[in-house]
Amino acid sequence: MLRIRLRRVGKKGQAYYRVVVADQRFPRDGRFLESLGAYNPHMDPPTADLNEERAREWLSKGAQPSEAAEKILRQAGILQGSPTTKATPAEKVGAEASPPPEAQEESQQEDPALTTEGTES
Repeated sequence: MLRIRLRRVGKKGQAYYRVVVADQRFPRDGRFLESLGAYNPHMDPPTADLNEERAREWLSKGAQPSEAAEKILRQAGILQGSPTTKATPAEKVGAEASPPPEAQEESQQEDPALTTEGTES
């Protein structure tokens, strides 16, 4: 499967990325089919210089962006819609642990027997 992903270049501690199309079996910094542009995370705000036409063409051919590349493509306006990120196991556990809304409403209502206002000790 083809992926649109980041390829790390630059000095140690000063990462700079190239947005490339590569087969998912290739190493991160290895072989790639085409370079679509660059991403510089050290600018304020981070900048991306992308070839939008070629990126759209690869997406139409079925190339899937990585999570990081998807964020960059959304910021550049190439991708539209909601992100396709999946919930992590920690988020799933947190969602299951929260009580349903009905239970929350019941717990927020005060029990008159437990209130201490108006009683003298």
